[in-house]
Amino acid sequence: MTRRPDFFIVGAAKSGTTSMHDYLRQHPAVFMPAIKELNYFGSDRPSRHSTRMTLEEYLANFASAPSGVRVGEASVSYLRSTLAAREIAAFAPEAQAIVMLRNPLEVMQALHSELVFLGLEEISDFGDALAAEPDRREGRRIPKAINNPRGLLYREAVNYSEQLVRYDDALGRERMHVIVFDDFKADTAASVAGTFRFLGVDDGFRPRLEIKNPAKASRSRLLQRLMASPPGWVRGTARRVLPKNTRKGIYRTATRLNARRQDRAGLDPELRARLVEDLRPEVERLSGMLGRDLGFWLREPTTT
Repeated sequence: MTRRPDFFIVGAAKSGTTSMHDYLRQHPAVFMPAIKELNYFGSDRPSRHSTRMTLEEYLANFASAPSGVRVGEASVSYLRSTLAAREIAAFAPEAQAIVMLRNPLEVMQALHSELVFLGLEEISDFGDALAAEPDRREGRRIPKAINNPRGLLYREAVNYSEQLVRYDDALGRERMHVIVFDDFKADTAASVAGTFRFLGVDDGFRPRLEIKNPAKASRSRLLQRLMASPPGWVRGTARRVLPKNTRKGIYRTATRLNARRQDRAGLDPELRARLVEDLRPEVERLSGMLGRDLGFWLREPTTT
């Protein structure tokens, strides 16, 4: 029988999921496909420029998984989706979910920076992009290239407490493993070992702990815009002659080659102060759910 995934890294975006995907792939008792973000679940998040893969296409990603290993995948859209948790539970009733959560101030800014880099966000100033959210909820000021316009609603991305409730309801708290990014960053080896234990595989295995998906900028913004929104005849030809996973692989390779490392600018102090007050109730709710004080997320960053 074709293997099915039995665990899922479901998000959040920009919270270390790419690195965790890589570390888990290295474990001999774990199988994960090389391609991240399969985005099979979450029927409430339709794409404008691509069709949802069939079940046969989805399962083909796990066809080479050997027997006796844990099988998983990673798609950060599953955390924001209102339906993915229930769809995963229907697909794999015993599924486990790995959730990685990061300071919402950092996540919103990182998401915006990523979309600007990819040529999917036309408003380069983060504050202006946040101010555009009411228009974008009404379908206005949507860049042509973006596949899912809800990705431009940065505040929606960090409604963590609501997102966790959906997985708690669908899977049960005992089948969720929540990692706070600050812990992951401070002691990556310990966080990875804890994830191995959650999955029931040897936690003594030591993967290579290389940082994946750091902050970056385009070497050529024109090239990135062309990749994000190619001419119609190019897109159509590629769809006719290349399998979806091949197209994804080519796009990701070209994007990686067009990237250069660049530190992210700090938040404007006035904007930061407004966001802190907006986010305070959410951080307090999440602190209660996880049984730990996450108020440090909202404190002023220290300088040395």
